[in-house]
Amino acid sequence: MSLYYDAARFLAPSEAKSGSLKSRVFGSKELRASPKQVYALVAEASKWSPILAEVVEKSQLLQHERKLTPSLALLLVHDLLLSKSGIAAPATHPLRLAVTRHRARLGAELTKIRIRRGFGSIDELRSHVAKVDVGGTEGIVPDAASLKPMQHPRWVRINTLKSTLDDQLQTTFAGFEIVDSLEQTLVGESANKTLYVDKHVPDLVALAPGTDLSKTAAYRKGLIILQDKASCFPAYLLDAKPEYGTCLDACAAPGNKTTHLAAVLKGSNKTGGKPRIWACERDKVRAGILTDMIGLAGCQNIVTVKAGQDFLLLNPEQKPWSEVGSLLLDPSCSGSGIIGRDDIHSVTLPSSTEKGHVPAKSRKRKRRVHADIKSIADGAGEGKQEAVESDEGVDRFSERLRALSAFQLRILLHAFRFPNARRISYSTCSIHAEENETVVLAALRSNEVKQHGWRLLGRGEQIGGMKSWPIRGDIQACQAGIADGSLVGAAQIAEACIRCRPGTEEGTQGFFVVAFVRSVQEGFMHSLGPRNIEDSTGDSVHVGEDEEWHGLSDSDDS
Repeated sequence: MSLYYDAARFLAPSEAKSGSLKSRVFGSKELRASPKQVYALVAEASKWSPILAEVVEKSQLLQHERKLTPSLALLLVHDLLLSKSGIAAPATHPLRLAVTRHRARLGAELTKIRIRRGFGSIDELRSHVAKVDVGGTEGIVPDAASLKPMQHPRWVRINTLKSTLDDQLQTTFAGFEIVDSLEQTLVGESANKTLYVDKHVPDLVALAPGTDLSKTAAYRKGLIILQDKASCFPAYLLDAKPEYGTCLDACAAPGNKTTHLAAVLKGSNKTGGKPRIWACERDKVRAGILTDMIGLAGCQNIVTVKAGQDFLLLNPEQKPWSEVGSLLLDPSCSGSGIIGRDDIHSVTLPSSTEKGHVPAKSRKRKRRVHADIKSIADGAGEGKQEAVESDEGVDRFSERLRALSAFQLRILLHAFRFPNARRISYSTCSIHAEENETVVLAALRSNEVKQHGWRLLGRGEQIGGMKSWPIRGDIQACQAGIADGSLVGAAQIAEACIRCRPGTEEGTQGFFVVAFVRSVQEGFMHSLGPRNIEDSTGDSVHVGEDEEWHGLSDSDDS
């Protein structure tokens, strides 16, 4: 089984990815299996992942076999259904049995998908997978209802600090045909000269995939900025205004969201006051990139970079932080929603939150298990653990995910302490509920929310383009995080959350964003009940009703 454990390390998303898949596999000194076999399995499984993820989800394999992780399930099902030699493991191995005993159901789901897509045989479907080209790599359409490859458009934000949409349509994009739908920029013979004006985010346009604007004067001068649509959501949803006070971008590099926030502030400045943004970046190298980006965008007079400054070490009670009215939080995350990070097709993993599934822990790695929000606490519900072979790669990623979610919660709780803050946006480029709804639910249970009067910004209160965005939060993840399991409360919270799915017709990367506003609303959050959250050191941080959370002192480190 070492082949599958090794392969899962590269299939699972990781913030630490660098270099191509081939260089990482063949350069790894930790592999137990053949690097050639590992590379072949990951590359092939990734091509099939949109279909296989659907097979796993529809068959409810992860709900029946809790010893499996999404990555392992994808790899094992691939070899079970598609490899001529089958699963490369002894017939009695527990993980092989976990998949083979569901062979009939898994095969039936694959057949349904094949027929629904219009292929007469598995060989026809196999040929299609080999031919389809998505963004320069082989792959298969994530959308089960379509036979056309879904490509990722080139999103371009007009920098309204220096230009306007009308000006750019008449100059940089003068030779482009304005079309009525995003799909028209992705298909057809004239796709390379079509432009779609986005209906959700102002001053944002989409061009055909791969459109090269690097040599245009507008790009070199900072009149246009290449920024994914989803990445534009946090500043737009925050809807900050100068009259609220100064703004603070807690984790600012490389600067796309910071410069967008500056443009939003300028556009909303009706009082004539001078907008101001503090941009914190604790990594000094990344702070240099941030400074260059701010200079190119032309917002040096609005944004002040705090190079080397850790947001968690700011004292909210001291000036100038006590004057902050709006905070944009986009902390480190797994990056699992980012498209085009590697030399393989974007991997679609089966949902690990479907109907409450939480990967179980191995007894070989003993840790405390809290009756806690799923996945920030340690894994398997009320302390139940499955005996499985230790998988260092997958286990390290799970550990990383728990550490990230605990860090993200600390960032959010610290933001609640700013005395004059009125609005906060929290976002990640992750598809995992552990970093998204789970963190939001933990924050809503905190004493910080009750003490300072914070609540979620409901969908009906969101700015126009965000209110009309159709994809909302994971209601099952929300329901799992509520003490009484209230479906009504879960639906209300999920509606306030905004999600983007990678590789779909919306043309975005995977993303999550939610906003908080300071307005006491008694009773709405009390049903969440008290819980514990485990931080990255393994210690429990209580965020319930009975013990006061005192935030982070200036000496605390993340």
